Formats: sequence, C-alpha cells, structure tokens
Amino acid sequence: MTGGPGGSAKPGGAATGVRSGVTVAVVGATGAVGREMIAVLEERRFPVGELRLLASSRSAGQTIQAFGRDHEIRLAEAAALDGVDVALFSAGSETARVLGPIARAKGAIVIDNSSAFRMESDCPLVVPELNAEALKGHSGIIANPNCSAILLCMAVAPLHRAAGLERLVACTYQAVSGAGARAMEELKRQEEAEREGRPLEHLVFPKVIAHNVIPWVTGILPDGYSVEETKLRDETRRILGLPHLPLTATCVRVPVFRAHSQAIHVGLSRPLAPEDALALYANEPGVRASAGELPTPREVAGTDDVVVGRVRIDRAFSPGLALWCVMDQLRKGAALNAVQIAERLVRA
Repeated sequence: MTGGPGGSAKPGGAATGVRSGVTVAVVGATGAVGREMIAVLEERRFPVGELRLLASSRSAGQTIQAFGRDHEIRLAEAAALDGVDVALFSAGSETARVLGPIARAKGAIVIDNSSAFRMESDCPLVVPELNAEALKGHSGIIANPNCSAILLCMAVAPLHRAAGLERLVACTYQAVSGAGARAMEELKRQEEAEREGRPLEHLVFPKVIAHNVIPWVTGILPDGYSVEETKLRDETRRILGLPHLPLTATCVRVPVFRAHSQAIHVGLSRPLAPEDALALYANEPGVRASAGELPTPREVAGTDDVVVGRVRIDRAFSPGLALWCVMDQLRKGAALNAVQIAERLVRA
C-alpha cells in the first residue's frame, strides 16, 4: 500500500489497479454505517482477501453474509486487529481513540468515520474527489468527514474554483440515519405508536421525531451553536483549504430515514449565472445536477451521487447563488467515502 492518492474504482465495477488479498477489518460492523461499508466493499469488488467484522460484546457471535458466505462477528479488541491492512472504523469516537492507534501500531491504515481525529493536524480529512492530495504522507489514520460537511463541500467546491467563495450559509435537514440504527428504529416505533394511538416515547432524540423537526443535531455549545453546526464549519474550512471562510449553519433533524438535504446560500467573489453553475456540475465526479426537477431524499436514498437542484441567484448575497442539495448519508456521507479512500491507498 502507498500513502499517496491513486485512482478509485468505478461505482459498481471492479477495483482496478489495486493489489489483491487485502485484509480488511470493519470495526462497528453491525451498525447502520458498518453494514453499509460491508455492502459497498462488496458492490465495488474491493480486493478483500480476508474480511474481519468486529463489534461490541453485544453483537459478538452473530453472523453477517458478505462476499458469498457468512462471517462471524468478533469482539472489537486489540488482538482482532493483528495482520489487518485496512481498518474501517464506524464505532464512535471513544472506540476509535482507543483502538485506532492500536491498529495503526500493528501496521493497519485506519479510516475512521467518527469525529475523533478530524481536526488533528497530522490526520488527513479527505473527500477523494476534492482533496485526495491530503493523503500524501499520512501517519496511518485518515478521517472520514462529517456527512453534512461532505455534502456541503461537494456542492460548493466547483463554485469556489469558478467564482471564489466569500461566505456560506447552510441549513441542513438531516435524516435519522445520521444518528445510527437505534435512531432509525426509534422513528419506526414512533410512527407505529402514532398509528395505533399509543404514547410516543423518545430515547435517542431530545424530542419526538415522528411528524416533527428538531433544530438540534448533537449537543449545544456555550455560544448557542450545536456541535454539528460547529463541525460543519470547521471541517468544511479544512477540506476546502479556506481556514477563515465565514460560514454559519443551522442543523435540523427531520423524520426521514435516509439521505440528508441542505439549503445553501453562497456568497461569491465574481458573478456566476445559474446555468453556468449547472454546467460546472456536469463535469464533477460524484455530483449530478438537476436543472428542472426537485431532488428529494426519497429519490436519492440508496444512490451514490450528490444531487444539486434549484440553483438560482441569491437574493441576499451579491454576487451569489442559492441551491438545494441532497445526498444519501449512509453512502457518500459515510461508507462510500471511506471505501473510496481505501481504494486509493491500496492502489499498486
């Protein structure tokens, strides 16, 4: 394996130009993102020689089918990481901070989906289509960005290259999948309870999410902004290489199972017509422009592209644009992005 960027596999196709027989561990394999990582590895025919599925003691001993056979879930512990080449982590920050450095010390390249390492200077924060060069000289741990930051960066990077970003305002509408499998089950239970006339209980979210929206995604900081809103600002600045970009956000949880949406307002250095912006997206890998349709989470769920629509002149920023974007949080927002990083790192 190399530390520098290389070519990634085509979606749905064989991983080309990569060595075979890679020992891959998925840490947090039974969670929503972990299961999606396994599916993406299989769909993209990642050159897995051995697949180790690791999780907590609650899941150890269960089986998951992948690559044509059943794989037993093993306990996520140091011994299970011996001989691993690539470790895909989706088990939360606490587990990542403990087991990530252990996996690295054992020779694995760690790609972590939590926030544990995202702002560490020696840990690249990577969206392969945008800043794969950040992988050069990595120290063994690569951070997968926040799902909302991936969506925002994929949407605005072409605009920045064409007309220069001056400021950003983003309002997110985040599916419950972003909070994991327990959150998805909570929404299902609440919908069933409401149909049956039973009381609606909530444990994962601070309010009932069914038929509701909650202007909160993770805890509130002393300045009144949420942790998610702060992550979105800080990670977007780092990915785009714009450390002082003025950016404010309001992050909202909505009763959608999969796929996040964002309303984005972009202040630009130079005028850019909506039709010219749409033409830019036509040449961007991983982005699909929708000139006349209204992209929604229902259509985007289960797909890989960021879909951009409703591109129009912004009424507050001049020059500026307003746009609407949708992306499957479990795919490009988490599992797919991590596997794309791995594909570049194992290229021969």
